[in-house]
Amino acid sequence: MRTRHHLSGFISPLLFLALFFLLSCSTADTGTDALPGGNAVYYWRTEWQMDSTQRSFLQRHGVQRVYCRYFDVVMDTATHQPMPNATIGFTDSVPQTLELVPTVYITENCLHHVSSLSTDTLAARIVKRVVQMNQTNDLPPANELQIDCDYTSRSRDTYYALLAAIREGAARYGMRLSTTIRLHQLSMPAPPADYGVLMLYNTGDPRRFAERNPVLDERDVRPYADHLEPYPLPLAAAYPVYCWQRHIGGVRIEHTVDAAELLAVKRLVEKRRPALSNTIIAYHLSKENIERYSNDTYEALFHH
Repeated sequence: MRTRHHLSGFISPLLFLALFFLLSCSTADTGTDALPGGNAVYYWRTEWQMDSTQRSFLQRHGVQRVYCRYFDVVMDTATHQPMPNATIGFTDSVPQTLELVPTVYITENCLHHVSSLSTDTLAARIVKRVVQMNQTNDLPPANELQIDCDYTSRSRDTYYALLAAIREGAARYGMRLSTTIRLHQLSMPAPPADYGVLMLYNTGDPRRFAERNPVLDERDVRPYADHLEPYPLPLAAAYPVYCWQRHIGGVRIEHTVDAAELLAVKRLVEKRRPALSNTIIAYHLSKENIERYSNDTYEALFHH
């Protein structure tokens, strides 16, 4: 329930300034209190199944939190309504040592079709579905819900209204709210969430693959570095460890990030915003991605 406070009568300039700075600190907190801290990974598949390589990796690097994609929200062409898609199935047990963070991806197209009057309805459905999935799969109640969306200035207002409604609904179940932040979104006002995850991948233009790696290139990150220090929301950092394969004209092209480039970007962003080293996330967990880099590279990536 939102509470409104009415101030009447004369307010002295000193009291006004004190109130202003107090409110500013509460809405633009770039500290680390809201961050979960430690090492984490994303799990971005439609079936939860972990082999011995994955379990050993999590244990070796002290990973205790997994941001697990539960489902996508897409526009249904038949009903013209937002609908869940590609829901994950839990065919394997979840280690008790892991904290699972349900993550929901919302397409920007959905936001263009959701009016301000229906954001509360969509938010309630998302929260309810997450809670029901945990109950159905005998998973413990989640402490956090994450929403992922590549919103733009055109869809921002709708997305922020949706986030605010999701945050209020999630709080009723004891869940805080986080959201992904892409580099181009750093120049916008901060969304209504407890913290953001800075996505340091898919940073380039795929059409310019001959010049730069579209997965991650330090030259594409550097222009956004000035936005890091003043950004008014606690931020974690997510780095790519995956391979992006594309077929162009019958030729298969693979985009992988060199270990040196990966760590160079980590140094760059942490120099501008040291708190990014508090919570480090690898995208995403799979046997192939684990074997793509050496143990030393992962040790350096997860270094705080």
